[in-house]
Amino acid sequence: MFHILVVEDNDDMRELFCTVLDGSGYHSIPASDGMDALNIMEKEYIDLIVADIMMPHMDGFELVKSLRDAGYTLPIMMVTAKDQFEDMQRAFRAGTDDYMIKPINVKELVLRVEALLRRAKISSEKRITVGSTILDYDALTVTIHGKETILPQKEFYLLYKLLSYPNKIFTRQQLMDEIWGMFSETDERTVNTHINRLRDKFSDCSDFEIVTVRGLGYKAVKNVE
Repeated sequence: MFHILVVEDNDDMRELFCTVLDGSGYHSIPASDGMDALNIMEKEYIDLIVADIMMPHMDGFELVKSLRDAGYTLPIMMVTAKDQFEDMQRAFRAGTDDYMIKPINVKELVLRVEALLRRAKISSEKRITVGSTILDYDALTVTIHGKETILPQKEFYLLYKLLSYPNKIFTRQQLMDEIWGMFSETDERTVNTHINRLRDKFSDCSDFEIVTVRGLGYKAVKNVE
């Protein structure tokens, strides 16, 4: 089940969006402003964000910029009453993926969420198949030739992220921020440790490998079509 963070300071609007998304098969998580959203993302793995712009403490522009600067690549949709082209331009330049102007049709909101998730190359079943290897996001399992392995949560999320974007290089800091949270006190050596554990566990798997890109970070390479 996809986790969608709904960032909206209006209680009624936030509740409406969460209700509609929950009823469409998603798991919604409410946040009242940008700071609340960042705190939640320290503890929860989020697949997509729906955010307002005009909010106290940290507005939508600041939220998007903070996440993109930290290396987060998840889809972000702005849903706002700000209807000026300059506001839309600022949002897209900050890193927003989609922009809806209130009042909105909630059915259209759901359609746009579906499209953003597809565009992000995330399987609608939350599964990734690489040759004979199957990653099941909800079960945190990796199955190879019918043999199932349950991974610790952080190890699974790390492998799932890398295989979701084969050949894309992720820096250690990007992986730290996205998997462990922007304000985690652990350091980059934690990523190295988890990568080494994954390599040990799947050393006999010929479907993929995790490659170290010297001076940059890591990428997953598929060895099968």
